[in-house]
Amino acid sequence: MLRLSLRRWVLVLGSLATLVVATELHAQRRFVNSRYAQPDDFDGGFQFCRVPFSSGGGFGSSWSVDFPRADINLSIRLSELTKTRISRTAGGEPHHVVVPLDSPELFNCPFIMMTEVGSASFSDEEAKRLRLYLQKGGFLWADDFWGEGAWEWWAEQFDEVLPSRDYQIVDIGPSHPLYRAQFFIEKAPQIASINYWYGSGGDTSERGADSAEVHTRGVFDRNGNLMVLMTHNTDFGDSFEREGDDPTYFLNFSVPGYAFGVNALLYAMTH
Repeated sequence: MLRLSLRRWVLVLGSLATLVVATELHAQRRFVNSRYAQPDDFDGGFQFCRVPFSSGGGFGSSWSVDFPRADINLSIRLSELTKTRISRTAGGEPHHVVVPLDSPELFNCPFIMMTEVGSASFSDEEAKRLRLYLQKGGFLWADDFWGEGAWEWWAEQFDEVLPSRDYQIVDIGPSHPLYRAQFFIEKAPQIASINYWYGSGGDTSERGADSAEVHTRGVFDRNGNLMVLMTHNTDFGDSFEREGDDPTYFLNFSVPGYAFGVNALLYAMTH
């Protein structure tokens, strides 16, 4: 297991920032009119699979927040900081995909991410499909929802996917293997969106006292493996998306964000 010092991998990430920005700009043009995943999109390499959803709750924004830069940047950092082979387009960009829950291509994704789940709403069929995906060994990361209202909304929606009577949502502490999959992490960081961070003068709790504490929670399968990761009162997606926008934001949020994100991906693909 590789344990990198904070200074060493900050330098590694920082030295590659120019390359990432250039790749981002090209890839954003490539995916402005992004289509949903097709069978020939999958070649066996890692692909960031983002799940779109209908917005029904009033505690979040669209599923497309942080898209596509977060998807691109996390894929690039995974390829740089680990030996994981990522899928790439003919032009060399990370080949990330958008995968609706009713798509047969969902089952080609060992990892899926949903952002701003405080507004997520599932139809009966979508809930059934997501349940089947998770029971077959898939991994979901739900991120970027703030305050108790958003938590209660998400928990209610997710209960239609995996009923709490059978699948309890539990806190995940630093003793869990995810926290040491590659980088050794003491706790999940609170990451504010860069706009909130700028506007508040450096604050990180986007809902004040209602979101002061970061909650890292999840659901385990029958074999004791984590299959759903929920990061509440923090915004990992922005730490990926906005890494090149401000050097102080990068150091304070992108660095710990990538440590946690890479760990989450490695855990998802090995358990």
